Amino acid sequence: MNALNWLLTANRADNAAAQVEGSSSSRRAIPKLIHSTNQMRLIVAITRMGAQRTHTSGTACAVAIKWWLAYALGFLILLPACSAGPHEKRLLHALLDNYNSLERPVVNESDPLQLSFGLTLMQIIDVDEKNQLLITNIWLKLEWNDMNLRWNSSEFGGVRDLRIPPHRLWKPDVLMYNSADEGFDGTYATNVVVRNNGSCLYVPPGIFKSTCKIDITWFPFDDQRCEMKFGSWTYDGFQLDLQLQDEAGGDISSFITNGEWDLLGVPGKRNEIYYNCCPEPYIDITFAILIRRKTLYYFFNLIVPCVLIASMALLGFTLPPDSGEKLSLGVTILLSLTVFLNMVAETMPATSDAVPLLGTYFNCIMFMVASSVVSTILILNYHHRNPDTHEMSEWIRVIFLYWLPCILRMQRPGQVGYECPPPPSSSGSSNAGDKKQQIQNVELKERSSKSLLANVLDIDDDFRCNHRCASATLPHQPTYYRTMFRQGDDGSVGPVGPVGPVAAVADSRMHEAISHTCLSSSAEYELALILKELRWITDQLKKEDETGDITRDWKFAAMVVDRLCLIIFTLFTIIATLAVLFSAPHFIFP
Repeated sequence: MNALNWLLTANRADNAAAQVEGSSSSRRAIPKLIHSTNQMRLIVAITRMGAQRTHTSGTACAVAIKWWLAYALGFLILLPACSAGPHEKRLLHALLDNYNSLERPVVNESDPLQLSFGLTLMQIIDVDEKNQLLITNIWLKLEWNDMNLRWNSSEFGGVRDLRIPPHRLWKPDVLMYNSADEGFDGTYATNVVVRNNGSCLYVPPGIFKSTCKIDITWFPFDDQRCEMKFGSWTYDGFQLDLQLQDEAGGDISSFITNGEWDLLGVPGKRNEIYYNCCPEPYIDITFAILIRRKTLYYFFNLIVPCVLIASMALLGFTLPPDSGEKLSLGVTILLSLTVFLNMVAETMPATSDAVPLLGTYFNCIMFMVASSVVSTILILNYHHRNPDTHEMSEWIRVIFLYWLPCILRMQRPGQVGYECPPPPSSSGSSNAGDKKQQIQNVELKERSSKSLLANVLDIDDDFRCNHRCASATLPHQPTYYRTMFRQGDDGSVGPVGPVGPVAAVADSRMHEAISHTCLSSSAEYELALILKELRWITDQLKKEDETGDITRDWKFAAMVVDRLCLIIFTLFTIIATLAVLFSAPHFIFP
């Protein structure tokens, strides 16, 4: 307690002596010395207290602990006095007491202040294509010379530089013109490094949100150019001469790579612009951030699924029409492509300046799938047609039953080889051929009916009796007519003509054969009914065969259209995919 009282008394005496000193320099230096003296006195007092208690304490451990506490307390008290010297404080007072932060630091008011400007790009945080914004982490670098902040380091203990808050000094009001930040200026106010020659270095870091015109023409194989325009907001070119620090542009040596974009460079350019409002030039420094999109994500998440879905649409042409899933598959694929197109549209800005390359590709694939749905409807329509509702026209028959199967190397069941059959002749020749075919059909029908009757009656195939040949008055009539049918050289069957008495004598043997082979009128009537029924059955079977042939023709035409659409849409998909890939300006894969 005596040591502490002595220390307090000494402090009062030293303070009184400090107040008596007259000069300003001594008033600045004496408190420092007094503070150091007081600290030494306090340590001595604590040491004396520890020594006095050493005699009263009986344990050596307690004595050691007290001594160590005394030394530690003394070290903590002396530490501030050792780290802070009087020269820097004196220098700050000498520089800032009469300093005006509103004064432009130039010798002559007509001279412009030279300002060197540069930036260091640290990271690309985000590129917002939807809102057309670029968010980056950038360190600005401003250097100028302040004539009011010069000193001789030898007069201030060798102090060569100072760190001063920017609000205490004059600093240029350089801002980013195309800022989209809510506070407009996104920099953090760091200290200004001032050297004894008056040079000032100001390096404020910040998160910059700038506007960027996004060009989506080649998305996702696109390059973007985002500009950042810096300049003084109030000083013109006659007051502040803004110079580019490095002709190469921004510093990218510390750039952190981005997972979506590759940095190509940050070139810079100094611009001197004259506005209509003012005769003075306004200078700005514009940095262009050149970036290129990495396409790996979009290739495997959008392009590859789109190609697979398009392939499913192509495989739909291989499904048989009777399966019932041919049309529903095409509609489902069309809906899937619509979902993918919406995903692309959500990431793109709502602009009509250009259509993205990927969107163009999706539209082409959607057009292909929609066309495949329409083609499927046509195929199903052809497949389910029949002679009762549709008659196959001549041009459909020529195209889909003759020419296209030959070109597509398709053959019908029972056809041997891929030789193209000759198509039916056109116009007049075809009509003549149709008439000839009808005559041959009638003759064939007559011959088949006569042969059947001959088999039933067990008579010769060369003639057939009429029911009048069995009439009772036939032998008593001097003149009679018998309708006889003979088979000519060309295979036709027709009446020979009336037969008179002279002809009857000449053909007596034939008449005798006829008289022996003719039946009664009742038997002939029954046979005529049987013949009529047989003809009706034959006609029905023939109609069924013709109906089956026409139905098979329609189904084969549907198969031809199916094969044709498969080939056409496959080629379209391959060409569209290759056109998109080869029209892209670049590919980037890790």
